[in-house]
Amino acid sequence: MSLGRDIGHDQITNKTDKARENRIMKTETLSPRYKLDHLAPMGRVGVITLATDFNIEQDLRRIYPDGVEMFTSRVRNYNPLTIENLRTMAPGISAAADAILPGTQLDVIIYACTSGTVAIGSERVTELIHSTRPGALVTNPVTAAFAAFTELNAERISVLTPYTETVNEDVARVFTGSGCEVINIAGFGFEDDTEMTFISPRDIEEAAIKVCDPDADLLFISCTALRSAQVVERIEERLGKPVITSNQVLAWHSLRLLQYPAAVHGYGHLLSCHLSPESGIEHLTDQASVLEVTS
Repeated sequence: MSLGRDIGHDQITNKTDKARENRIMKTETLSPRYKLDHLAPMGRVGVITLATDFNIEQDLRRIYPDGVEMFTSRVRNYNPLTIENLRTMAPGISAAADAILPGTQLDVIIYACTSGTVAIGSERVTELIHSTRPGALVTNPVTAAFAAFTELNAERISVLTPYTETVNEDVARVFTGSGCEVINIAGFGFEDDTEMTFISPRDIEEAAIKVCDPDADLLFISCTALRSAQVVERIEERLGKPVITSNQVLAWHSLRLLQYPAAVHGYGHLLSCHLSPESGIEHLTDQASVLEVTS
């Protein structure tokens, strides 16, 4: 009796399997009912950041207004942070740029390392990015800082960094070579890029107050890893003069390159008072013109 039941069960199973084989799966191609959305209508910003950077993505997402979006790629870097090790990043910059949304237009590409730009050179960084993304506008913390110095008519500056004295000497040399007078420069003496992010914003604020010379036109706080953008307004209030940080000035300069037409508040005088409200954004898509801009 048991054998008969097993045979009957197998016959039913075989019939079911054959029925499934004979059944034709239905397929269908659907068309969207609505016009495709244009993501990031006010601008797409590619960001090449260090493999060890904890901070810049968080800062830029806080600062960028609605309609501007950032997309990140990382380039391998090595500790300790020395000029020689910083230069080893150069061969990876082109590939990192190419890896950001391949086939999609990027309006601006940021190379997000201040000391790396000092070591490699601004023009070389631009050349490396343009080798794979020839159509994009390019900035970096040094180029952006120079643009901000000009915008603010700053000729004499104080500089705060997380770096060692050796790296600080090269930073000061590059800034002096641009025509600025570096009155003084001070650093926390860190050689590990990751650990730089762990420096408390309170320490950054107190060091900024101590370091900024009374005769300086502004204070520049170097390094995309430092969480200085979080306290830039408090530092400005205490100093009574503009304060520029690497990530804040990158946000400002990239928005300038996008011709973003409104002020951005909460991150210092540069962003709240020196984004042109008259600018248009003709080079972006027509959809951008209908987006309501809020600050």
